[in-house]
Amino acid sequence: MPQQDDIVMVFSSAPDLLLAKRIAHIVVEEGLAACVNLGAPMLSIYTWKGEVEGAEEVPMCFKTTVGRLEALVESITRQHPYEVPEVVAVPVVGGAPAYLDWVREQTAGGRPPA
Repeated sequence: MPQQDDIVMVFSSAPDLLLAKRIAHIVVEEGLAACVNLGAPMLSIYTWKGEVEGAEEVPMCFKTTVGRLEALVESITRQHPYEVPEVVAVPVVGGAPAYLDWVREQTAGGRPPA
């Protein structure tokens, strides 16, 4: 059973850099994620409503804890324009102890929403 302070990485994407930056800023400011990495735009190919489509998207990688995961997913989903945005969490099984402790400190308790 996961503990509230276990670290998870959450992956998502945004349709453009401006929205990716906005989402990242808000979730870090609210203490829902300790850090968000934004990647270079990439092409995503997927099936949507029976049609194969492609779109350029900006990948986002959020570092948070199990205890903040639900609120983070809600925040990303609320800010996202897609009907079904990609938001997936992957458990972190190890890493540099000081970094993992920093993630826990940054997300402990969170901050009030803006």
